[in-house]
Amino acid sequence: MQKNVSHVSVTYMLMGILFCVCLISSNLLGTKIIQLGSISITAGFIVFPISYILNDCIAEVWGYKKARLIIWMGFVMNFFVVALGGLACALPCAPFWEGEESFNFVFGLAPRIAFASFAAFLIGSFINAMIMSKMKISSKGRHFSWRAILSTLGGEGADSLIFFPLAFGGLMSNSELFKMMLVQVTLKTIYEIIVLPVTIRVVRYVKLKEETDVYDKNISYNPFKLNDL
Repeated sequence: MQKNVSHVSVTYMLMGILFCVCLISSNLLGTKIIQLGSISITAGFIVFPISYILNDCIAEVWGYKKARLIIWMGFVMNFFVVALGGLACALPCAPFWEGEESFNFVFGLAPRIAFASFAAFLIGSFINAMIMSKMKISSKGRHFSWRAILSTLGGEGADSLIFFPLAFGGLMSNSELFKMMLVQVTLKTIYEIIVLPVTIRVVRYVKLKEETDVYDKNISYNPFKLNDL
């Protein structure tokens, strides 16, 4: 079941918007550290795994090329918000305003953290989409659950392996860095497994509604080939 269309569907557009919102929200929420039992994680954990679930849905229904477009759009929107936040922090505040320190804490993302976040997101997201795409072809469209879990493991693993050393390397011990990476990947994969029944139903519904189920045969996985849609 595959319909070759050149237009952008409303469902694809809405998923793309939600994908961008999740990425931007994860950066802002990431400024708060929350405690789950004996584990400390950023509040961005609430929403960030949703972006990988959306990535899975888009790659599964519309294919790698459409996922590539959304990933780059998420990167640009994320960069745009961070840049605007930095500009707002640089502007002088009104003398009567008392929220400067709190505002700068939330929106004044350090350049090192920003670079680490952008690099980790891009590489992790493309690995996630590529695994979904290649496994779909090799499995002939079967075993979506396994493909979703393994692609998340690959994407989140790459994300954590890139983000934590770039963001915190030299600021803490290697053992602590490894512990943080392991916790993040494990918790986000568990998150994916818990919501998997919902993801499966969403994918089935969208495939039926859109009348499309793309298999990425003979395509380029070059992440920079944006003219190929």
